[in-house]
Amino acid sequence: MKHSSSPADHLPAETASASAEAAGPAAAPTTRRRLLTTAAAAGAVSVMPRFAIGQAAWPSKPIRIIVGTATGGLTDNFARQYGDFISRKFGQPVVVENRTGASGTIAADAVAKSAPDGHTFLVTISTTVWAARVLYRKLPYDPEKDLTPVTLFPSGALLMAVHEKIPARTVKEYVDYARKNKATFGTYSPASLPHMIADTLGRSRGIDIEPVHYKGEAPMWIDVASGQVNAALGSHQAMLPHIQRGSLRVIAGWGGRSPRMPEVPTFQEQGFNEPVFALNGWMPMCAPGGTPEDILRKMSGAILEARQTDKIKLLHESFGVPNVPPTLEESRKIWKAEAPEWIATADRLGVKLD
Repeated sequence: MKHSSSPADHLPAETASASAEAAGPAAAPTTRRRLLTTAAAAGAVSVMPRFAIGQAAWPSKPIRIIVGTATGGLTDNFARQYGDFISRKFGQPVVVENRTGASGTIAADAVAKSAPDGHTFLVTISTTVWAARVLYRKLPYDPEKDLTPVTLFPSGALLMAVHEKIPARTVKEYVDYARKNKATFGTYSPASLPHMIADTLGRSRGIDIEPVHYKGEAPMWIDVASGQVNAALGSHQAMLPHIQRGSLRVIAGWGGRSPRMPEVPTFQEQGFNEPVFALNGWMPMCAPGGTPEDILRKMSGAILEARQTDKIKLLHESFGVPNVPPTLEESRKIWKAEAPEWIATADRLGVKLD
């Protein structure tokens, strides 16, 4: 640390005092005060926490949130609206980038290779951080070491809907339809939850349901609503315009009954009890491995604070997601507990994407 100094500042105390007295009675008190002030400042520096010296304030530049899905869906909306709160809270712009493709691994790789300084984050689906380990023979990053959770945004209750002309009002009726007709099921990425559900329905009932993969919810629902795809599973808000036009019919819920359509029974209530129907849905928010703990805690705290605002409450309500994001500690526990089941379920698909 550099201080401006006078010649007297570099003299021993006795010499400086004598010099001050030689200069006259008016100069002596002034110089003594300067010496006392300098000594006090030095003492203050000596007791400062070691980490505080030279540590830059965070955030010191714009924050990037890289999203692994296309615009318009649940994941994208959560990233943008929570990002808006984070920007206002910390006084830095938050830039949301959508990098789709390869089940979110393109976005994850970009974050994994970013500097761990708290200025780059990932918001994606569970497939990216868990299932991708068995979908790809070789990933360009290590999900365990190169990414660390900040929070797990809950996806809440998701809904299965069919095109209006498909003669099915229950999942069983859809299965019966699929026995006699070409059945297609939209997913928002390979090995995503919709893919797992389509595969489980087909395997467990001895039928062929072809998954049709997209880079996000919005384009998926457009094709289901137009009849190019029979059915799909996703968020209420993303499919809402098509429901209102009458081009979609909702037949089942996953993850509990949706607050937006509480009259629709879940898969489990309709007799489908395979493990995939009991999983929880998450949209992980991650930072590069090695990001300082205090930054992770600040970001996690901001997420919880945002959840209490009217704007974010409305976001959750519109998508039918009543849940509150877990704390940093809770997110780590969930990550450790649920990752193995997601990985095992993806492994049963027998799909390799490289």
